[in-house]
Amino acid sequence: MRREDMADLTMFLAVAEEQSFTGAAKKLGVSQSALSHTVRRLETRLGLRLLTRTTRSVAPTEAGERLLETLRPAIDEIDERLAALTLLRERPAGTIRINASEHAAETILWPAIDGLVTEYPDIHVEVHVESGFSDIVADRFDAGVRLGEALAKDMIAVRISPRLRMAAVSSPAYFAEHGTPIVPQDLAAHRCINLRMTSAGGIYAWEFEKDGRELRVKVDGQLVFNRIRLILGAAAAGHGIGYVLEDQAAPLLSSGALVRVLEDWSPPFDGYYLYYPSRRQTSPAFRLVVDRLRYRD
Repeated sequence: MRREDMADLTMFLAVAEEQSFTGAAKKLGVSQSALSHTVRRLETRLGLRLLTRTTRSVAPTEAGERLLETLRPAIDEIDERLAALTLLRERPAGTIRINASEHAAETILWPAIDGLVTEYPDIHVEVHVESGFSDIVADRFDAGVRLGEALAKDMIAVRISPRLRMAAVSSPAYFAEHGTPIVPQDLAAHRCINLRMTSAGGIYAWEFEKDGRELRVKVDGQLVFNRIRLILGAAAAGHGIGYVLEDQAAPLLSSGALVRVLEDWSPPFDGYYLYYPSRRQTSPAFRLVVDRLRYRD
């Protein structure tokens, strides 16, 4: 295979995985026109159309899917062999890609990564933030971060945070005007601020537990957001009750801008875990990241 053939195949793979010439060009650091020309050249050389292009999306054709089935395992093997070469280096090196929620990325990943990349300049870390679940193997991540209760059984899981709690909060003025809910069922008479899960598109049902009794409550109100900061701002402004992680509300609770209710219905639950496939070979750089993130009581 000629070197230019390998480069063309790499560019085709990027476009197919990103499902976008714009996204792939940004990822590869090339112009969109150059990328489009390369893919057309590959299609001409093979005599096959590999991608179906519309004004809104790009998707592999049947021939493109067959080529992807060949390319992905080959590229994965090359990546693993390159990662194995770092064993020969005195200093850990390589790129680590991690998928995580916004809260986990800000409160757990970044504090650990901040010092790590300063101490080890040859380690590169990419953090991809999304609120829903991702297939980290299919999406070529080295690891993901999710709550312990949501992890697949076939993954290696490393605890990276303490246990967490939820908190139902609003402003003192709101409770003075509308009263204080005593049990979760009382929320039906209140204005609540909902969270829409970005990737799944659904509204989060508030989860409560007391004395072994679990409740999932669907609440109603005028406002729905897909960002916690907006929920906290609306709650502090007196627009209703929000339901967020305890540490997210802590500064506003300390200042008195927010008041907490239903605390006895929100016991601690499993915190965040770093998870990754057991079959994937781990590089010295990845093992170093895992060790830095590992939660120690």
